[in-house]
Amino acid sequence: MKEIMSDYSSDALLLFNESFAATNEREGTEIARQIVGSLLDDRARMFFVTHMYEFANGFAEEGRPDVAFLRAERRDDGTRSFNLIEAEPLRTSFGEDRYKEIFAPAGGSRQLIG
Repeated sequence: MKEIMSDYSSDALLLFNESFAATNEREGTEIARQIVGSLLDDRARMFFVTHMYEFANGFAEEGRPDVAFLRAERRDDGTRSFNLIEAEPLRTSFGEDRYKEIFAPAGGSRQLIG
């Protein structure tokens, strides 16, 4: 981050893809919140892709007019359109859906041993 920020200018577009996810969610959320909050205060333009719900939801709860949330559309029947829609963060990424689709046999279920 130090190297990135040394090249940062107010006309830059910053792209974050699962940044700070290499640590536990509580610590990653706090680090990301401080960095992104500071950048937003400086009117930075950025995209931040994350599965850290507490991080994203914290900004949603603040109701900042300079923050928008996009997520992959998931229809009521569970299918996906692969379109991005503007919507509040969700606590789940529906990983269980993918697990069942890949590992559960049709009409049945498997138990994990371990």
